[in-house]
Amino acid sequence: MQDFRTTRSTKRETPKDFSKRRHFLLMFMMSCMLLLIGRAIYLQVFSTDFLKKQGNNRQVDQIAMPANRGMIKDRNGVPLAISTPVDTISVNAKLLKDDDKMQLVRMEKALRKARKGEKLSEQDKAQLVETHHQQKQASIEKMEALLGLAPGKISDLVKEDKPKRFVYVARQIAPGITDEIKALKLNGVNFIREYKRFYPASEISAHIVGFTNLDEVGQEGLEAAYEKTLKGKEGLKQVVHDGNDNIIAEMANVREPVNGKNVELSIDQRLQYLAYRELKQAVDLNKAKSGMLVMLDAKNGEILAVANEPTFNPNNRKELREDMYRNRAFTEIFEPGSTVKPFVVAAGLEGGYVRPNDLFYTHGVFPVGHHVVKDVHNYGTLDLTHVIKKSSNIAVSQMALKMPPQYFWNTYHNLGFGVSANIGFKQEATGRLLDYHRWHDFERATLSFGYSLNVSALQLARAYTALADDGILHSVSLLKRDEDLDAHRVFSPKVAKSVRGMMETVIMKDGTAYEARVDGYSVAGKTGTVKKSAGRSGYAEKKYFSVFAGIAPAKNPKVVMVVMIDEPTAGNYYGGLVSAPVFSKVISGALRILQVAPDKEDTMPILLTEKSPLQQVH
Repeated sequence: MQDFRTTRSTKRETPKDFSKRRHFLLMFMMSCMLLLIGRAIYLQVFSTDFLKKQGNNRQVDQIAMPANRGMIKDRNGVPLAISTPVDTISVNAKLLKDDDKMQLVRMEKALRKARKGEKLSEQDKAQLVETHHQQKQASIEKMEALLGLAPGKISDLVKEDKPKRFVYVARQIAPGITDEIKALKLNGVNFIREYKRFYPASEISAHIVGFTNLDEVGQEGLEAAYEKTLKGKEGLKQVVHDGNDNIIAEMANVREPVNGKNVELSIDQRLQYLAYRELKQAVDLNKAKSGMLVMLDAKNGEILAVANEPTFNPNNRKELREDMYRNRAFTEIFEPGSTVKPFVVAAGLEGGYVRPNDLFYTHGVFPVGHHVVKDVHNYGTLDLTHVIKKSSNIAVSQMALKMPPQYFWNTYHNLGFGVSANIGFKQEATGRLLDYHRWHDFERATLSFGYSLNVSALQLARAYTALADDGILHSVSLLKRDEDLDAHRVFSPKVAKSVRGMMETVIMKDGTAYEARVDGYSVAGKTGTVKKSAGRSGYAEKKYFSVFAGIAPAKNPKVVMVVMIDEPTAGNYYGGLVSAPVFSKVISGALRILQVAPDKEDTMPILLTEKSPLQQVH
């Protein structure tokens, strides 16, 4: 028995030794801790710059800082185009679609406070989410209404399967509307500061100033012509975004914006208003298709006013159409008619092909080859002064045929016909002046009374500076300047003054433009009543250009002005009855605004250096 017990006791299992496992686990845990501590030290000490860079890449961004576009001002500093700060609204539809967790937390806290700390059930939380959705939808609908968007415009963006992260919903909105939308506190709605172009003169100066698009890039007029000058250079700044991509802080300016430069025009807004008002009234009164007016400084070629009718409001882009915003005074051409006759007389005198005491026998009809030149009446025998006063086609045709074609062509060319005035406008007209090698005798005759020739109102006004400034032709400019460095002489002072004196008789009671007279001031001018071309079929029936070109005061000219009314249909169509009254009204106000002293004399000016033989005939 003893042996059996001994055997059983020796077979009992000895306890297992776990000390090695414990040591291993302890070492493993200590190693992990050391690794974590080492990694933390490495990241916090040795990788600080790297971590900051990674954080910045995720939360710091650079955004553009818009530059203010330069102003356009008239010669006296009156603003014609300015930029005002506005906001543009964009939507991150993905963020707008997601629940605003911070808002839900605030709603939950408010509800718990109302229930005195009572724990909210799952049903309560679901109800909060539903209320949040309803409030968000109501806010979206209110934003759509404030922005004038179609109902559902923003809601549809949110409902898309893959909502877009950036969508413009409104550009350049009023500050008051911006404040109301910000008060809605919608997550994912962003506000971008921009500038909107505003035109204080509206329709009055629209064709000169032009307009920009929504991104403030010039599209027409001076806004386009001086885009590089007016446009500034945008800056950059660093900002910090939160998890919802909202800007929460501005860090630093990377590059300061550079504002555009101002442009100071030669336009006088007071004269511009006068021109616009009187031209519009004339177009309406005569039931005309359109009208245009150009006023220049007679001494340096500065453009003081340019009016077109119909016009447009550049502040309302919904109404912009190319046929309305094109500056017709610079871009459209027409046959100038009898307004060029003073240049023919001046050319004849300058070249010695006509003498001051020459007589011209008109008798109503003048055959030229297979064609016939006619006058409205049989004027009989005319001297130079009465050729201009009565506007004889026959007499100027006879003068033109005395001049060599090249000489005649050079005179018109030197006056700027067939050459762009080069003021920087889109589609600026060059006009049409055929090469003299292609002229026949009848074309030379028609050119003398303003047919077979096309000019713009600006070109015609520019040509008249050669008569106004004693023979010196000026370049034209829309920018204010002290002198014209590109001026050149076309006629001698003696010839220019003489022809200008002849043109004063046009304004007399028995002249063709008595309606152009200005109380207290001498005026020199010339009418033109031009049949409108119908293409190859000849000239249209009862369709006319009514033109008047004038200089005031005649004795010491300050301004030159051209008025053209297209297709007057109310009864009158002669330039002396339709366009001359516009000249009178505008110049009357303009000379007073410019503080030009009256110069009217009772006696008629001495027109020629030699006594006119016609004084013995009539």
